[in-house]
Amino acid sequence: MPPQPHVKRSFLEFLKSFIGIVRVLQILLGAGLWVTIAANKYEGSIHYVLFVAVLFWLLTLAIFILTLLDKQDLVPVLGGERWLLSNVIHDVAATLLYLSTIGIMIYKTQKNSYCNLDVYKHHCLYKVYLTASVFACLTAGVYLLSAIYGSCRKCRGERTVI
Repeated sequence: MPPQPHVKRSFLEFLKSFIGIVRVLQILLGAGLWVTIAANKYEGSIHYVLFVAVLFWLLTLAIFILTLLDKQDLVPVLGGERWLLSNVIHDVAATLLYLSTIGIMIYKTQKNSYCNLDVYKHHCLYKVYLTASVFACLTAGVYLLSAIYGSCRKCRGERTVI
């Protein structure tokens, strides 16, 4: 039996909405950050950056799928009428933790800037950390944008994410 037009239209409405596009960007940029780090040797405080990136990537993926399937009412305590507020809290927490990861990545990038010379022949993580810093900045910006958008919707008295 083919899918009903209403369900198909709901998928497309969400994917074309501002929050749908932002969630896809959060998933892609977050994945870019943790894949960049995980594909290379890392140590120390980079473990925290990897933890934040993977944690919020998984949470954002779950929120995206629940909203896409319109199943947020099934989430106990956080779903239903609290779903918009839950999304805003998630985005604010992600923004704050990603800001700390930006600081860590910038520190690590500066610490490894000595090996960015052509004559340096040993393994160098400078470009990896620089790329991860850019991903962290972009991801934090997208989460901040989503938090502001959700807060504005909540202040206007709206109850849905879309």
